[in-house]
Amino acid sequence: MAMLSFGGIDVSKDRLDVMVLPEEQCSSVSNAAGWDKLIEQLRGSSIAAIGIEASGGYERGVMRALLAADLPVRQVNPFKLRQFARASGVLAKNDPLDARMIASFVAIMPTRPAQRQAPAAQRLTEMLAVRRQLSAEKVAAENASRLLEDAMLQRLSRRRIVRLAADIDLLDQHMVEIIATDAALAHRYHLLSSMPGVGPVLACTLIALLPELGRMSRKQVAALVGVAPYAFESGTLKGRRCIWGGRAHVRQVLYMAAMSASNWNPAFKTFHDRLKAAGKLPKVAIVAVMRKMITTLNAMVRDDVIWADRLTGRHSVPTAR
Repeated sequence: MAMLSFGGIDVSKDRLDVMVLPEEQCSSVSNAAGWDKLIEQLRGSSIAAIGIEASGGYERGVMRALLAADLPVRQVNPFKLRQFARASGVLAKNDPLDARMIASFVAIMPTRPAQRQAPAAQRLTEMLAVRRQLSAEKVAAENASRLLEDAMLQRLSRRRIVRLAADIDLLDQHMVEIIATDAALAHRYHLLSSMPGVGPVLACTLIALLPELGRMSRKQVAALVGVAPYAFESGTLKGRRCIWGGRAHVRQVLYMAAMSASNWNPAFKTFHDRLKAAGKLPKVAIVAVMRKMITTLNAMVRDDVIWADRLTGRHSVPTAR
């Protein structure tokens, strides 16, 4: 029986450092130019999983190449990897050592297989990243403009804010147009946006950054987004339950949508008001609405049902995806 191997790839702009365990095969190839050589090398072993640490976008190309070659890829969270290294007693850090730790991580820790994205979904992911940058610039410019006293500087600041807002609106429009070019994504967008409170930005974010939606249980999707409460208790200590981890970019957009749904979606408004009447803190109530929204959206995608039909118990007409 063949012995299973586990690979770790540390990604930098120009180079990929590779470690295969338990064979202790260490190598280095060029990023982009060395992808074919890397695939040939990994196919020579009985690879059970290949870990790649997120590296500011430099990992995306090699991940697509490995997935296209039907190799089992796992994207490793950098924070979890550093915690794993410290727990293993490894305090030093360099590229070959990082590749070894990534291979050890996927060999021991449970990880999810990376999913191959449609080209439209890949473009959405890139556009959402730029949109977050523009939104952060806009907020910073608005905050700085409040302190300006010079009239010329105020005009420049207003002009910059207007330009940033126009660029954000242009991206929002273009993301919806991209989704319309893919029948499967357009159908998912229709399901998600049928819920009052889910706008184009949240729908696009869920499509691009939460492709597992509809294929998980309610507890799994809540934990993946980071809205599941965790207990902090030990002996006589009874700490307050808090949310932890998850996909921060999805959670941030979901938070704004939950604020809107708490006011304008009758079902979530009733739920939110009931929590407030029970004495729940405002943030606790909003997080509960977030959790209810994402678990409901997960069920809608799973059952292929729009919001109105879910309320009445009717199923939507199946659509080719």
